[in-house]
Amino acid sequence: MKKSFLFVLPALFFFNAVFAQAPQREEVAKEIDSYVQQVISTWKIPGMAVAFSWGNEPLLVKGYGVKEQRPADGIGFRGISANDRRVASGGVPGVVNTPGEPIDENTVFQIGSVSKSFTATIMGQLVDEGLVKWTDTVKNILPDFKYYDPWVTDHMQVMDIMTHRTGIGGQVGTYFPNLGYDREDCYRMLALYKPAYTFRGAYQYNNSTFLIAEKIIEKVTGKSWEENLQERVFNKAGMKSSSANADGYAASKNVATPHDYRYTTVELAKAQFPELVDVPADTKGEIVTLPLYGDEQALYWLTGVGPAGSINSTVVDMLRYAQMHMNNGYIVDNADTTRVMSEKAMRKLHEGVTITSQNDNRTTLYAHCWFVEQNNKYRLYFHTGTTWGMTAICFFVPEVKLSGVILSNCEMGSNPRYAVMYKLVDLVMGLQGKDYNKEYFESYITSNEKSWAKERAAQKEVLPAPAPDKAIVGEYAKDELFGDAKITKENGELYISLGKQGYKNRLVHINGATWHFRSDGYAFPVTFTFDEENKKATGFVVGFPNGEENSIGGWKRK
Repeated sequence: MKKSFLFVLPALFFFNAVFAQAPQREEVAKEIDSYVQQVISTWKIPGMAVAFSWGNEPLLVKGYGVKEQRPADGIGFRGISANDRRVASGGVPGVVNTPGEPIDENTVFQIGSVSKSFTATIMGQLVDEGLVKWTDTVKNILPDFKYYDPWVTDHMQVMDIMTHRTGIGGQVGTYFPNLGYDREDCYRMLALYKPAYTFRGAYQYNNSTFLIAEKIIEKVTGKSWEENLQERVFNKAGMKSSSANADGYAASKNVATPHDYRYTTVELAKAQFPELVDVPADTKGEIVTLPLYGDEQALYWLTGVGPAGSINSTVVDMLRYAQMHMNNGYIVDNADTTRVMSEKAMRKLHEGVTITSQNDNRTTLYAHCWFVEQNNKYRLYFHTGTTWGMTAICFFVPEVKLSGVILSNCEMGSNPRYAVMYKLVDLVMGLQGKDYNKEYFESYITSNEKSWAKERAAQKEVLPAPAPDKAIVGEYAKDELFGDAKITKENGELYISLGKQGYKNRLVHINGATWHFRSDGYAFPVTFTFDEENKKATGFVVGFPNGEENSIGGWKRK
């Protein structure tokens, strides 16, 4: 007994000493507020909003910066002016704000892939209600489901589709909505992608399989994914300013303008085809942030990506959502609680499935749309999100009842978000943390300066087109899913029409047999093949960043 008592007493003393040294809420709020401002200044971020809760009570809820940072000449990314294109691709009104208008806690942002956890939450509710099981095979629910591998088609389960382990390569299928293909088209394309790894054998992040989740949700409920989202999450969690898709984003009254963010020059960032700009070898790069206007806002893509990334929200709404996950299914409003789903169902969503990274003092798993980081100090749940011109992160640490969200109106990368998140956790836990902002920014600048110098020093051999423009003008066929394509020449310019929406985009020669066109915020290379005499193009292949052209093939001249 005496021996046991001697061990317990120091343990109690240590616990009480640490607890006594816990930082006060006011101190933490003041310090993290200052740190957020430091991060914004360091990284040259146009606007950001944050909301943090500690012990189920708001700690800091605040907007910083502006909704739109417009250059003096009014020209945004890729040379589009705020006055030139107020309608984005798909006919949705583009977002244009008064320059300098401040962001507040009720400003709406796109949250990108944080949307995935909403889709998983809906699925968890359906499992809770007995409408579907995690072990159900997809094929039994969706008879039309088809994957490249017949065995996978028959054996893929509901538990597989939102954990990035189905064999599809990283981000495969992500860019098809930019060409005007809708969710149904992209769902059918799943049968074409050659696997990049063994089923359940690895982790490779993608958006495409969430279309399977959408189909299942709609099949078992008889309602659309959007209706389920509104009824099962937004309404239950009290998220009054949240919406989905391009229509919801454009219709918001208090909404941020998206901005491109990259290490380059203003000239290159404003050029529609930067590949054609001659940049002297001694040119210095810098962080350039320009607003996205018109088609560059990629609003058709936003709707097309749907259950994988199309939600729009505010930090006020998202803090309620983060709190709900932290509390395993319920939200605390003063003394009242609102249960959104059962604790059992929520805990299932938070179980790690696949290891995404591991080192001596940290292991990160992927659960149902949450990264679960276990380090030697605490367990952190988080998910990031990125769309055309916006970034997000949502997180919670259950052991200290800390939850939060950071939303920004530029593609600033993950590190500024991580810097704020990790700094906040350190402050709340009373840890002697490092200056993440300084470390991450120095690494970013060093890496980009090296890449910039290497690119400037590289000798680029630019080859002429193998044939005149008239050789590629004409009509091209593919199949029922992808449709036909047409290349025309009008007023001295080449145009390509391709995809289900009939988008017509300028086609520009880049190098040799390769031309480029921009569609809904992305540049696609088009490589032509010609007859033996180079008098007529026989077909072309559209290039994708993840090599999808190797699975889908190209278009042939009619």
